[in-house]
Amino acid sequence: MEFPRGTISDRTFFSKELGEELQLLIYLPHSFSPLYKYSLLIAQDGKDYFQLGRIGRIADELLAKNKIENLIIVGIPYKSVEDRRRKYHPDGEQNSAYIRFLAHELAAFLDQEFPTYQMGMGRALIGDSLGGAVSLMTALQYPHTFGKVILQSPFVNEKVLSAVDHFSENHLIELYHVIGKKETKVHTTDHSIQDFLTPNRELSQLLREKKFPYFYEEFAGDHTWKYWQPDLKRALLEMFK
Repeated sequence: MEFPRGTISDRTFFSKELGEELQLLIYLPHSFSPLYKYSLLIAQDGKDYFQLGRIGRIADELLAKNKIENLIIVGIPYKSVEDRRRKYHPDGEQNSAYIRFLAHELAAFLDQEFPTYQMGMGRALIGDSLGGAVSLMTALQYPHTFGKVILQSPFVNEKVLSAVDHFSENHLIELYHVIGKKETKVHTTDHSIQDFLTPNRELSQLLREKKFPYFYEEFAGDHTWKYWQPDLKRALLEMFK
C-alpha cells in the first residue's frame, strides 16, 4: 500500500566545532506545516538510515496511520569509513568536537529552521554500531538537549560503560536498545573481529540497574541492516507513539 510521501532534501551546514562543511538529509512529513510542532530524530550514518533503513518510508506509513507524533528526521551522512571512525568512535580524534556540533550547533540550527519543541524529550538520536555509541555518549553529556536515544547494535567499550555508570540524571533519557544474538564475531572497520554481544549485555544490565526508562531486546541475527531495517518500525513506535 502506498502512503503519502514526505520530502527528503539536501542541506549543507558549516560546523565551526569541526571546521568543515557537513551534508544534511532532512525528511519533512507529507503534511508538514509550520503551524504544528515537531519532534526531531537525528540519525548518524544518515545516508544508510534513509537508503538501507528506508526510514523515510517507515515514517510515511506510521504518520499516515496516526501511529506516531509529528516527526522531522535529519540524517548526517559520513564522508568515509575513516571520517566515521574519527567522529563516532569514543577514542576518535574528532569525537568530542562532533558531540559539541550535535549539541551546540545542529540542535540550535534545527530549532531555528523548524517548529520544534525545543526541549530534550522532543529530540532523539539514532545510530547503529559506532553511530549508536556516539548517540549515547552525546545524550549522556547533553541530557537536557537529547532526551531519547535509539541504539541498534551499538559499539560498547569501557569508556561507554563508565559514562553510563557515572551518569546520575537517569530519568532524563529514554532508551531503545537492540543487539543480535549472533553478534559475537563482528568484522569492524579497523579490520579486527570483536564480540559486540557481551559488552551490550553489560550495558543492558547497567541501564536496568540505574533504572533508565528503557526498552531492550536481543534479536536472532547478526550485525547487518538485514536486521536493523525491520526493527526500525518498532523503534519509532516505541519512541514516538
